[in-house]
Amino acid sequence: MFWKGSKAAINTDPEELAKRGLDPQAVADARKSKEERWFLMKLDIFLLTFGCCSQVIKYIDQTNINNAYVSGMSEALALNGNQLNYFTTYFNVGYCLFLIPSQVMITRFRPSLWLSGLEFFWGILTGCIAACKSANAIYVLRAFIGVAESSAYPGTVTLLMTWYTPLEMAKRIGFYHSMQAVGSMMSGAIQSGINSSLDGTHGIAGWQWTFIINCIMTLCIAVLGPFMIPDFPDRPNPWARWLTPRDKEIVRARLARFTRESPNPINIACAVRTFKNPILYMMIYIYVSALIAPSGNGYFSLWLKSLKDANGKAVWSTVALNAIPIGGSAMQLAAVWIFAFGSDLLRTRWLMLIPQCLIGLTACIIMTIWNVPNSAKYYSYFILYFCTASGPPLWAWMSDMLPRDAEQRAFIIAVCISLYYAINAWSNVLIFPTVQAPHYKYGWPVCIVLWITPRNYRIAQEVAAENAVVATQSYEGQQVEQTDDKVAVEDPKSSASSVRVLAV
Repeated sequence: MFWKGSKAAINTDPEELAKRGLDPQAVADARKSKEERWFLMKLDIFLLTFGCCSQVIKYIDQTNINNAYVSGMSEALALNGNQLNYFTTYFNVGYCLFLIPSQVMITRFRPSLWLSGLEFFWGILTGCIAACKSANAIYVLRAFIGVAESSAYPGTVTLLMTWYTPLEMAKRIGFYHSMQAVGSMMSGAIQSGINSSLDGTHGIAGWQWTFIINCIMTLCIAVLGPFMIPDFPDRPNPWARWLTPRDKEIVRARLARFTRESPNPINIACAVRTFKNPILYMMIYIYVSALIAPSGNGYFSLWLKSLKDANGKAVWSTVALNAIPIGGSAMQLAAVWIFAFGSDLLRTRWLMLIPQCLIGLTACIIMTIWNVPNSAKYYSYFILYFCTASGPPLWAWMSDMLPRDAEQRAFIIAVCISLYYAINAWSNVLIFPTVQAPHYKYGWPVCIVLWITPRNYRIAQEVAAENAVVATQSYEGQQVEQTDDKVAVEDPKSSASSVRVLAV
């Protein structure tokens, strides 16, 4: 466990802390001046608020296809095969193909314009789905929606890593990440409300109203981005009038205090440096498996729709099919806050992942057996929502290991998420085919394997920390080569101490 005791007894010597495997940044004096607290509040009000609103809208736009499918869309368009899987597949293809280019662009172009512009674009495309008459038209739109939405999550996480310090980061990333659950809850609630109040209004079906309303909401948020996103600390957004000259001085002081830097443009040297770094492969392995393992909860509504009473009548109405999963999203929201706040409070990252593995494993074993009471299946579907909170601790962990190399952090995020979507583009069709609903013979055993695959996070942390030292020294060496007037490189011990990860 991280050192605890009275303030007077804290040893802040970097070399001593490094020997004990502790992060000197994490025991730095956390007291803030009144000016810094005011700046931090403004940063939360503008950057974090925009990011959260955008994430809610993104997740509504991303998941509304599932709600629309069980709310009349499948009957209206005569969808009776794996089209729902393919809607996800085409979205994933667009998402993964454009994610890395988008992360490169965000380091070369103003994030306030890049993120807002793409959000405006995907809002328009979402509204167009309401006019589709065939699955093929939806495939095309979903692919381009994936292209546009690929910028939102990794781009915002990159900004949060740049503006917030290690003791502030996991909470903010967690709060932002939790908006996925809020978006999912709102999506179900909106669909339920539309079916009961707007279905058939002006000759437009309820599922079509879903996309029209989503479009309007998305456009309203997108137009605020150029004024709320501050861009990067070393090149702030001139349209963000809330960011004062004194705030910019405070930002520079915070970056220096915690050895953080704004990202330089991602280039070939950064890509080479990243692919040589074992941290990349550790992050890919953990991130991809942690997302696919609980993914069976995405088919909760199809199982609910399959339930019949003794007379062969559907147990749940269309409104209920959209409302019941809201409870699972509420559990996801709670889990993200618990694990993200716990990560900063206990000053650990990897321990926040272990409970999710153990809980998820139990649920997937129950679903693999299948011949169990429905109450056990309800439990399994709901509890899997609690196991979808790995992102915030994982990204904060990666930032702790690479505090100096901001562009490598941005590139690793892009590669991890891109690979997840590339794998999910075909894996969901193979392991969770709609035609097998509600019993997926292959999906649940595959998820068990992902939960139980040996993953000693503590060893991974130690190995990654040692390689982080090498990676940071390599980064510093490249910076020296690129700067003619720089005459010396920092002492290796100092570099090593600046990249030690949060330990337990």
